[in-house]
Amino acid sequence: MEKVNLSQKFGLFNEHWAPKIVGELNGQHVKLVKLQGEFVWHKHELEDELFFVVKGTLLMELRDKTVTIQENEFLIMPRGVEHRPVAPEEVWIMLFEPASTLNTGDAESDLTKTKLDWI
Repeated sequence: MEKVNLSQKFGLFNEHWAPKIVGELNGQHVKLVKLQGEFVWHKHELEDELFFVVKGTLLMELRDKTVTIQENEFLIMPRGVEHRPVAPEEVWIMLFEPASTLNTGDAESDLTKTKLDWI
């Protein structure tokens, strides 16, 4: 049992759209990721996801609206809902999602990460 310092962990990497695992509980991974630019449209048929904004502002595009998530706010993306994260400037995100969750869900992309690093 060890505490995790988010600032220290975010300081260990610079790449965007490459989630890093920092913890695991009840079959869920706690992931940190830096975002900048536009991601791919996708959905997760079997998993809900929690996006917690640590630093910056995340725009979560849905087919019928855009939700703005500020620092210290989170959004739970229900399974089956198509979405696209957009970060006009760099955003630091903490994700809670099942360990089996693929970052691009049902979409295959050059941003798909099948093996994640633990930091």
